[in-house]
Amino acid sequence: MKSHRFRLSLARGERGATIVLVAFGLLIVLGFTALAVDVGYVLVVRNEMQNAADAAALGGAGALFPSTPNPNWSAAEARATATIPMNKATAVALTDGVVQTGYWNLTGSPAGLQSKGITPGTRDAAAVMVTMNKATGSNGGPVGLFFARVVGINTMPVSANAVAVVSYPGEVSQGQLFPTAIPECLFMDDRYWNSVTHEPINDPSTGVPFLLKLGSAYHYDPCNPGGGAAEWTSFALDENNVPAVRDLIANGNPTPLGIGDNIWIEPGTKTSLYKDVPIGTTVLIPVVPCVTCGKGEQPIVGFAAFYITDSVGGSGKYIEGHFTTNYKVGAGSGGGPNYGAYVPPSLVK
Repeated sequence: MKSHRFRLSLARGERGATIVLVAFGLLIVLGFTALAVDVGYVLVVRNEMQNAADAAALGGAGALFPSTPNPNWSAAEARATATIPMNKATAVALTDGVVQTGYWNLTGSPAGLQSKGITPGTRDAAAVMVTMNKATGSNGGPVGLFFARVVGINTMPVSANAVAVVSYPGEVSQGQLFPTAIPECLFMDDRYWNSVTHEPINDPSTGVPFLLKLGSAYHYDPCNPGGGAAEWTSFALDENNVPAVRDLIANGNPTPLGIGDNIWIEPGTKTSLYKDVPIGTTVLIPVVPCVTCGKGEQPIVGFAAFYITDSVGGSGKYIEGHFTTNYKVGAGSGGGPNYGAYVPPSLVK
């Protein structure tokens, strides 16, 4: 009898312990569920804040140019600031953010936003940085939590940061390039291009940018005053014939091309092509180390904006024009040197 009572008491004790364990387990599960709900909600709000920062930075960067040699800092700051309230977080319009402008080094050295007062290098791009906070005194205060309140955590601050730049083409999409390659030496020694202000140098006799006659190396030496060797290029394919180059004049590069990609240099005058050259327009042309090295491949080292004023065949065989600035490439990504062209704004952070 005593043994039966003992076993009954033991069973009741086990059931009681099991209930306690189940209750404790449920509490843990509910705690993790509550944590997941709150963390998920905070992440949603954080994404909303990041989207707002991205939009404001891109909007501001779009107002930096055209304005060479000095970016339009004030216009960029005003547009970025005006873009902030066009976005929402927690279904409420945002009201404020911190907008900063300066230069951003595309190689990451130095890191962070640099002063507007520096002399920018070839890899320093004008930038807009936007920092968004949802915290005490900013954008309606920190994010309100739900289940974390039971442990005394009622709110959580959220922040987001974005940097957008207007950069110079490091890669361009198809259809952006004119099939003439020019040598890198045209941008050296501050002969035709100011390496500090990143704009063409004026001819003292005219007060306007130096006119260049770009022609085959058979007729022109590299970087001569008033001229410079340039050759037709068939881009990624070796197509040294008039119909192929004529099609490239009309339609541009058939595939995307970027710095470091090799293109074919096609020596020769191809006199009949000069009548197909568009006059009175700005084109984007690839820059390579050498155009006098004969037929073969050369790596792209940059992209230059060139305004064509004339095209002469016959005994002349040259394209006349001058370097220019503020040429907006239709599509591409940044990372190249500043030779007068820029790509649409892009996020770098």
